Amino acid sequence: MLLSSKTLPQFFISFICLSVALMQPVLAQEPILKTITVTGRGIERIPATVANVQLGVEIEGKNATQIQQEVAKRTISLVELLKSSNVQRLQTTGVQLRPNYNYNNNQRELTGYVATNLVSFDLPIDKVGRLLDDSVKVGATRIDNVSLTATETAITQAQQQALIKASQDAQQQAATVLKALNLTPQEIITININGANVPNPIVREAMADKLVSNVASTPVIAGEQEISASVTLQIRY
Repeated sequence: MLLSSKTLPQFFISFICLSVALMQPVLAQEPILKTITVTGRGIERIPATVANVQLGVEIEGKNATQIQQEVAKRTISLVELLKSSNVQRLQTTGVQLRPNYNYNNNQRELTGYVATNLVSFDLPIDKVGRLLDDSVKVGATRIDNVSLTATETAITQAQQQALIKASQDAQQQAATVLKALNLTPQEIITININGANVPNPIVREAMADKLVSNVASTPVIAGEQEISASVTLQIRY
């Protein structure tokens, strides 16, 4: 049968409508994806083995030049001690000379000056106590804090282990719930790694005037750092 040019548009419109009508049952029968979403958590604990120490020299006096020279002299002796002790990442963290005022009845009176030179460095924890004592002996007057942490390699390895534990925990949670409901886990649809945290250092504050020269070694006791990670899985069942 031949179609005239006048009947062609109507034929195509009818054909399109028929095609859409035939497709609708197919779309309606598309299976619904059944999934369960779980978040697992992993924790790894590692010992702190490295100490980051911040200390230095601070002197008060009437004459700015004199106290600055005294600070420089003591700092040179301190740095020589630290270098001979093979500390790591030795660096200057602050140099300051400032006036010291006394305020009374809204009046400001110059009473002297304060000169400061501070350094920081890393050292194995088992060597810190003795070095703190020796630093005071050569002229250090400030020990601001001692932060204890694990090595970067140990932290990286612990982060990886925490992620493994978090993944296993998420899978175990899903398996437990689905088994209770007589369902079977199939495949993992999505994986979201929420990260493994970098642990905060353990801070041990200390002051130079609390160190006693007749003590064999100032005790510095290391603790543990906790690294946690979480992983979220979407699993089809």
